[in-house]
Order: sequence, then C-alpha cells, then structure tokens
Amino acid sequence: MKKLLTLAAICLLSAFVIPDQPSIHSFKVKSVEGGMIDFAKFKGKKILVVNTASQCGYTYQYEGLQKLYEQHKDKLVIVGFPANNFMGQEPGTDTEINQFCKSRYGVTFPLASKISVKGNDMAPIYKWLTSKAENGVLDASISWNFNKFLLDENGKMIAYFGSKVKPDSEEILKYLQ
Repeated sequence: MKKLLTLAAICLLSAFVIPDQPSIHSFKVKSVEGGMIDFAKFKGKKILVVNTASQCGYTYQYEGLQKLYEQHKDKLVIVGFPANNFMGQEPGTDTEINQFCKSRYGVTFPLASKISVKGNDMAPIYKWLTSKAENGVLDASISWNFNKFLLDENGKMIAYFGSKVKPDSEEILKYLQ
C-alpha cells in the first residue's frame, strides 16, 4: 500500500512539472546592417517582435513603434522583421529596407534581415513564436504585416497582437507600466 501511495504521489507531482521551453534569448538572427542580432543581449528587457513591410497599409506603424521604443527603451526592445509574404509588400533588399526605415521613420530599433514569417520557408524564430509546442504559451498564425509578439524579461511569450493593434494601444502599453 505504501508503494502504491508513493507511486500515486509521484504521478500526481509529475503532472505539474512543465518542461522549460526555450526562450527567445536562444536566437541569433542576421541584421539588415549585416551583423547579428543576439536576443541573449536583451535579457532583462521586454521584447516586441514585429513582422514589417515598407509598402503596406500598416507601414505607418513604424512611427508608433519608434516612439514606443524611444519612450520605453530602458525596459523594452523592439525588433522588426521585414517580410515579403503578403502581396509583395516588402520587395526591397536589406539595404533598401534599412534606408527606407531610417530616412522615412527615423527607425533606430534593430531590424533583422528580410525573412519569411509563414509557409514552408518560415524562419526558425517565427516557427518558435507561432507554435505553442515551441514557445509553451500560444499558437499564432501570421495573418498580415505588423503582427506583434510581446515577450517578458526572461524571453518568455506574454502576448500576441494582430496588425490592427497599434504600438501605442492600451493592449500593449498595459504590459509596460
């Protein structure tokens, strides 16, 4: 009977052990400027990951993203991921994208090299961001440009926001207070 109770207790306790999912801090991606963006360097800050495009109806959100970055850069990093997955709205090269973002919107937050955010050629970081099996929190489908993922100071997923959620929305700001 004692062995049976011990076995039952072990089974019950093991049901509450959740395997530790890797954090976004394990990723390194190429920058539009040619270097690397090492997410491990962002430990201790929240991270907002956004798939971007220069010729989209939501491109104006670059301005809000830059303002958000400037206002909260002591506790928030924004990383833009240019992607050409939606109606060819990001056709440029990394150099062209970088020049556009800096000259038109004054972007100073990190921009990754252009990647794919959906489909068979989806970048590994987006596989992690969009899969609950990978990130441990949620499944998401990138529906358009300017979808946003917010991660905590430990690189763990907090929330996902669609394109219509603006960078200065209360939905995002509540996590930065």
